[in-house]
Amino acid sequence: MVHLFTSIMTCLCVLLAVAFYTLLERKVLGYVQLRKGPNKVSIWGIAQPLADAVKLFTKEKVMPYGSNQYMFYFAPCLSLVLGLSLWYLYPSEFSNKYVAWGLLMFFCITSLNVYGTMLAGWASNSKYAFLGALRAAAQTISYEVSMLLLLLFSAFLLYTCSWDEARDSNFPVMILLLPMLAVWFTSTVAETNRAPFDFAEGESELVSGFNVEFGSGLFALLFLAEYASILFMSMATSVWFFSQIHLSPLVFTFEVLLMAVLFLLARGAYPRFRYDLLMMLCWKSFLPFSLCTLFLVSLMMNF
Repeated sequence: MVHLFTSIMTCLCVLLAVAFYTLLERKVLGYVQLRKGPNKVSIWGIAQPLADAVKLFTKEKVMPYGSNQYMFYFAPCLSLVLGLSLWYLYPSEFSNKYVAWGLLMFFCITSLNVYGTMLAGWASNSKYAFLGALRAAAQTISYEVSMLLLLLFSAFLLYTCSWDEARDSNFPVMILLLPMLAVWFTSTVAETNRAPFDFAEGESELVSGFNVEFGSGLFALLFLAEYASILFMSMATSVWFFSQIHLSPLVFTFEVLLMAVLFLLARGAYPRFRYDLLMMLCWKSFLPFSLCTLFLVSLMMNF
């Protein structure tokens, strides 16, 4: 009973954080573009995410002609469940479950994320949605390899696969190899399909990609899954690359917020990358770099 209650509270907290992260994104992008963000609903637009949620979940649900009805509903639910499942690895002193091999569980869950995108594009019975899903799947699978190899670099240095032990370690891995942090951040941006690597939602040529046929509550589920993954990647960066012994919750929260804001600044500052250059960057630059980092840590462990 206690585990069920904590699970529900974890989901609610994540969804609430995602709601106000969208407000932060609109505010940051507004000031980057020298304009105001949402400021009409309540004070400073604080209630804007709640108004958007009410609007989305009360709209009529439209089913595209010829689509697979069951998969059309299942794909957004799968994406949201996988996005929320990651947060049970959150290293907290109040957790009632301890995952000893949490990093391996993270690898398994992230490898399943691509199925939600593929099912959403295929079940829509739309050529535009299917094309966006194919591009998103290729991008996610490609950058997942280098991202996981960089996480293994930190895990080998910290001698642990547990998120709790990694957070309590006294060795910030980023100091050892600063360029690795830039490669890691770029890989997480590409993994979450965020600008400037948002080819799955390239409005100019794909009409919003794999989610073009989704509206109302189903679109909200895909939206929540994407932003929950962004916040989790920010938290993972703080745990595995900024770890310090006995961090206060306030400092830990500041580190996560800093990484989350970098996602927003990257969207406001850089134009969309070209797709072939993105794939070339992964397979010809990031993958050799991540393999070299593993070779480096193996030499360090031998000496």
